[in-house]
Amino acid sequence: MKLTTTLTEIAHAAEEKEAENLAFRSFLQSRNDHEIDELVQELDALITPQIDCTVCGNCCRNLMINVTEAEVTTLATHLHTSNGELKEKYIETGANNDMMIINTIPCHFLHENRCTIYEHRFGGCREFPALHLPKFNKRLFTTFTHYSTCLIIYNVVEEMKNKLSFHQ
Repeated sequence: MKLTTTLTEIAHAAEEKEAENLAFRSFLQSRNDHEIDELVQELDALITPQIDCTVCGNCCRNLMINVTEAEVTTLATHLHTSNGELKEKYIETGANNDMMIINTIPCHFLHENRCTIYEHRFGGCREFPALHLPKFNKRLFTTFTHYSTCLIIYNVVEEMKNKLSFHQ
């Protein structure tokens, strides 16, 4: 399996494969969820170690990460600041105080393609690209939203097409 490893290649391919990917999403939804999860997790385990995310850092330039109060506390403690100061500087809260997100893209904590708070990063950062999680077919919209910007997602999806003998 030859991996595609440049962002320009996957961005170009994503444009060319837009209709194909819509058909593939429908195809995936017609398949057994458990079997799809097994395949995605198998491919994720094979492909992810071959991609150096610190060369890319694109997720930190594109993701909107939800943040919990516990994560604010953990990071505030690590940064030797108060929750209030951390929120004021880095977090945006929804109108009803129902959701918190990082208040800028790219992320404040990205420096030279590396996370400066890696050990204390938020759950959404830890999970991305979430291919190791069950219920892949319930996250197709999100997965394909990042197909053109994440080398791991792109390569997993393309290898899925091969393994499932998908042809449009």
